[in-house]
Amino acid sequence: MSVKRWIFAIASFVAAIGVSLYIVLSSWPKQHAAVSMGVAAHGVLLCIALSELLARGAKVWLSAIAMRIPMSYRLALRASAGGDFGAAITPNKSGAEPARYLIMTEDGMKPAQILLVIYAELFLEMISLAVVAVVLYILFHNAGSTLIGVISAVGLYALFVLGTGAIGWFLSEKYGTTGPAPKWARRFKLHGARWRKVQRALATLRTAISGVRHMRLGMTALALLASILHIGLRIAILPAIVYSLGETHVPLAPLVLWPVALMWGSAVSPLPGGGGAIEVGFKASLGHAIPATIFGAALVWWRFYTFYLFILLGALAAGGTVLRAMREDDTSNADAEEDAEIAKA
Repeated sequence: MSVKRWIFAIASFVAAIGVSLYIVLSSWPKQHAAVSMGVAAHGVLLCIALSELLARGAKVWLSAIAMRIPMSYRLALRASAGGDFGAAITPNKSGAEPARYLIMTEDGMKPAQILLVIYAELFLEMISLAVVAVVLYILFHNAGSTLIGVISAVGLYALFVLGTGAIGWFLSEKYGTTGPAPKWARRFKLHGARWRKVQRALATLRTAISGVRHMRLGMTALALLASILHIGLRIAILPAIVYSLGETHVPLAPLVLWPVALMWGSAVSPLPGGGGAIEVGFKASLGHAIPATIFGAALVWWRFYTFYLFILLGALAAGGTVLRAMREDDTSNADAEEDAEIAKA
């Protein structure tokens, strides 16, 4: 990464930590003792978090097996952890897929195989999100219109992505070959070299979707179960924190539903690590549900076991590879800018 990107990422993380501290201090009741969590509770939370990472690795590994692509579980786990690290230090989590791509490339996988695995993993993520949204809707249908709206939004997000994929498939079938740009594309100035780039992207998409269509059913079902398991484990972390702090009377619905919106909604944040937006959203959505006596501890430990822990694990597993990917991206951008300047001259 360039110096500017590092400064931007560091500033975003400082803002996130600063917002956390402000929320903790401002919400702490006066004349109330500090809240501590037992070692056993941390052990349970660590097991949940690690199991969630293992489930994500299993999803990637089983997706590869379903498409008859040779891939080790160790590589799938390393790619998942490295993707977490790449996503954390880039805006909109844009570094996740390039990081996974480079990790798999350095292990000897072919580019076409990597694209198939990545697309299958994203496809299964959307399917599992839709399934989880339906299950949560059934379980918490009496939780109130606001919380039901959260589940509906997540379900619609998953369906939107799947619908976008379907549109992409239609376009790739019709335009993902050689030939001139159609009239509608020329209206958007997509002609010549630009249209050829679109055609190459559509051809790649068609290949990826074709691979997903020919996945082995049994392994695909196992990969989908692993994906659903990883989502379930991740949303179980906040209830485990709150109840381990002794507040067993807190309703389960908000502790399960709001984190779904916060964690998967953070993908649209332009700031690495959310820049404090996740913490503000946590306060706004759960400030009334979690007692003030434990609210600060719940926020801090929830962010640690759903975000900061995975940054550390990703840095240990594949931090060097991810940073190399970021540097190569900066180098390619710099080369493109230099070529543009030469062309202008």
